[in-house]
Amino acid sequence: MHPAVELHATQDVTDVPSIVRGAIKLGLIESVAVLLFSLASRFLPKGPVETVVLAIILFAGLAAVALLPGLWTRARSIEGIAGSAGMSLAAAVVFLLIDAAVLQNIGTYTNRWYEIGGGSGWWYHPVWWMAGTFISWMGAWLLANGTARAGQPSAPVAFGTAIGCTIIAAIIGVVLGVPGAGWNLATFGVAFLPGIALATALSSLGSRRG
Repeated sequence: MHPAVELHATQDVTDVPSIVRGAIKLGLIESVAVLLFSLASRFLPKGPVETVVLAIILFAGLAAVALLPGLWTRARSIEGIAGSAGMSLAAAVVFLLIDAAVLQNIGTYTNRWYEIGGGSGWWYHPVWWMAGTFISWMGAWLLANGTARAGQPSAPVAFGTAIGCTIIAAIIGVVLGVPGAGWNLATFGVAFLPGIALATALSSLGSRRG
């Protein structure tokens, strides 16, 4: 029994029950984050307090989507990395169900949310599954590269690197005048996509996986 335990501890965890459980948990976390963000946007007065609260929720949500799937699959190889992306994709489906059944029907979103989609709340679901899957995929790569280099993953280092690269990407976007870019949370949230991709590319330098 002991060798089997050791083998399991050093291999990616991508069995179907684990992926399903992880997807359900991540989908619930995403739903809570969206609910808290929308309520804070609706009820907090515009100003520094609102910005700080929304930033905390945004950072926590990004960290969860970027890191939890890779940690849950113990991503070390392509199998665990792909499993993380699949888990996040399934989590997007869980969020869709909760969103359609609950969040869209309890006055969570402001009118602006619907105006963006032409009166529909369904415009953001394709964006959600694409962005969420990409972030989890890159996050799992980050963790796997860290494991290859140091022998174990470091979530703080991985997320810190992603945040640093995101800040750089956001600044470049504002300086270059990318349409819609500004010194705000929305720009930071969008910049997290190229930011985590850049962080993943940098983390692969000098790392080796079998």
